[in-house]
Amino acid sequence: MTSVAIVGATGAVGSTMLSILEERDFPMSSLRLMASHRSAGRTVETRTGQVTIEDVASADPSGIDIALFSAGGDRSRAYAPKFAAAGATVIDNSSAFRMDPEVPLVVANVNDDAIKAHKGIVANPNCTTMALMMPAGPLHRLAGLESVVATSYQSVSGSGHTGMTQLAKEIDHFGANRDGLVTGDWVDPGGDLYARPIGYNVLPQAGSFTDAGYTDEEWKLVNETRKILGRPDIKVEPTCVRVPVMVGHGVAASMWFDRPVDLEEALEVLGDAPGLQLWDDAKVPTPLDSAGIDDVLVGRVRETVGTPGGISLFAVGDNLRKGAALNAVELAELLLQ
Repeated sequence: MTSVAIVGATGAVGSTMLSILEERDFPMSSLRLMASHRSAGRTVETRTGQVTIEDVASADPSGIDIALFSAGGDRSRAYAPKFAAAGATVIDNSSAFRMDPEVPLVVANVNDDAIKAHKGIVANPNCTTMALMMPAGPLHRLAGLESVVATSYQSVSGSGHTGMTQLAKEIDHFGANRDGLVTGDWVDPGGDLYARPIGYNVLPQAGSFTDAGYTDEEWKLVNETRKILGRPDIKVEPTCVRVPVMVGHGVAASMWFDRPVDLEEALEVLGDAPGLQLWDDAKVPTPLDSAGIDDVLVGRVRETVGTPGGISLFAVGDNLRKGAALNAVELAELLLQ
């Protein structure tokens, strides 16, 4: 049995981590829940009884075997090394350690063996990268991924509870004057979470602008893809878009390989891939279909036409589950093996 802690337990991902641990009957000898001082002292009902939230800043990590972190990069940088030094293996969901060469970046069922090299901290990839890796990983093993053009369609839950609340408010706001959406007489609902309104809208910006006009979300797709697949020369051309969806990140990707890949062999490989549901063209996968389930859905699989020899597809997954919490728990299960 294993002593487990969830750091960031009151957030959207942290609460999902707890439910997945219970759903999968993870062998826990004890469970500790931690968050910031604002949440400390609250109680959370679990399958084994009430657990009181601890302040991560003052918590003693002694005796913890596995710590699942989803408390943001700053807290991960401040506290994950402390937990690791006390003997815990930290599985971190933030971007704090993903590109650290000493920290493995692991997607369960894609590069499981990488976890063996951990030195106390294991990193979870970005939720958008996760959706792409589920089909890209098997195809890479088949023929060697050489380049990919990827456009993401990212739900507001990628911004946590705040994003979900913002979308709900804006849907109500714009719904009161639907004609304004057609005539342009709409009234800005306000709010500073996103650069433009998200309700009934599409924002060609997910994340913050950084180098060369790309956002940090786009650079994550570039750098994390290369690290996970163990090939630093993969050409990645990303565009990350925020869409008015509660849960589920989608990625439209066109991929080319070291050799041409035809549709038949791509479908065979994807159909056998664990953690992935292959949908045919008569059944189009959407974020609504992915909500609340563990598998990443893959459909619209077809051969490329502009530059022949590649494969285009659409992948979508619940970003709170496989995109974050589920993968963390799957990595914890790998550690037990």
